[in-house]
Amino acid sequence: MAGAGPAGDKAGARPLSDRDLAVLALERAGAADPGVKERAIRERLGMSPTRYYQLLNALLDDDRAERHDPVTVHRLRRVRQARRAAR
Repeated sequence: MAGAGPAGDKAGARPLSDRDLAVLALERAGAADPGVKERAIRERLGMSPTRYYQLLNALLDDDRAERHDPVTVHRLRRVRQARRAAR
């Protein structure tokens, strides 16, 4: 999705931030229980789950995130699309 909006990749764009990488890493690791994931979001990343999911959704539209971790990003895009289709 080249140039997919403000989060999209542009020539000479800056690399993903440490926070962006941490969000992708947490998603890659997965969590068996939503409570465990929420606690990890708060403790490891120091943010609310609401903010986390806002950042995650923006990352799913960012070409840099796709290049960094294509398996995770593609999986999460499929999940997001299935949820949208179910509405």
